[in-house]
Amino acid sequence: MLCCIDTVMNSNSISGLDAALARIAAAIDASSSIPVSVQLRGALEYGIATGDIPPGSKLPSVRKLAGSLGLSPVTVSNVFATLQDRGQIEGRIGSGTFVTDRGIPCVIRSKQLVAFEQQIAELVAAGRELGLTAQDVAFRVTMAGNTAPRALRILVLGTFRDATQAYAADLRPYLSEQDTAVPWTIDRTDAPPPQADLVFCPRTLSAQAERLFPDTPHVSMIMIPNEATRIALAGLQPDAKVLLVSYFDDFLTVLKAGISRFAPHLGRVTAIPRCAPDLHMQLSDCEVVIYATGAENLQHDLRENQTAIEYRHTPDSHAVRTQLLPALDNLRARAAGKGET
Repeated sequence: MLCCIDTVMNSNSISGLDAALARIAAAIDASSSIPVSVQLRGALEYGIATGDIPPGSKLPSVRKLAGSLGLSPVTVSNVFATLQDRGQIEGRIGSGTFVTDRGIPCVIRSKQLVAFEQQIAELVAAGRELGLTAQDVAFRVTMAGNTAPRALRILVLGTFRDATQAYAADLRPYLSEQDTAVPWTIDRTDAPPPQADLVFCPRTLSAQAERLFPDTPHVSMIMIPNEATRIALAGLQPDAKVLLVSYFDDFLTVLKAGISRFAPHLGRVTAIPRCAPDLHMQLSDCEVVIYATGAENLQHDLRENQTAIEYRHTPDSHAVRTQLLPALDNLRARAAGKGET
């Protein structure tokens, strides 16, 4: 393991960002067959995607992070460049490097409110030209509000079919009865993608969403371990011999960091990628297997007395309410303004 971030570990008051970086530092393994640059990129990217590294937070400088992790500044700089190309982080001249905040800035909301109030004033003026009072206009607005909202089609983009279907099902309670959530994986080539009003995806797939659906608005969102995963992790015995298996090499580091966050009581944890040459030996020697989505086939090699837990994600409810639902409301408002049904 590489050394932890000194300023983090020596602090009595650890911020969310510092704690996340400390977990990443502890999870990176210099002796692993996976290059440390891949480990660091995956850990930062998935940390951002799950909200473990908060949107808008300022990252340490390249030199400081490299020194804390024991890595070359060139390695860290290349990782930062990749994440910036993917829209995960952004450099601000004279200020530093920040995690991209994909929420709607307050200043934009303020401008939208001013424009909305201007539209109300114009509506009242148009009503007066027809001999209507402001109360008459308000009554008609109230009656118009009782009209059924336009149904929207949300394309839910994911990597694996089962997980993507679960994402769509998890979104269902937040949508209106008329809306449709259609799961779609990035590798689908058997049919053209369906028409959609909006594309929803985990933040790690934001670049793919923009590439696959350049003309459709999309919302990329923080994902967190789902409730079943968190409950299963909390129920494990502290002395259980645990094996973590990642489907993607660059997810291994964040899987380890996630276990340290949601199951800090576990003390005997080994992490390996799915392609590790000693995978079968490690599987036979453990008591619990925690596998990333996509590695379900590992269950076939387990004994009856071994426990298997899938580390599956779900859309963060706070992000759904603050990002997805306002985007849907905006689409409905635009449709109403155009007279669409």
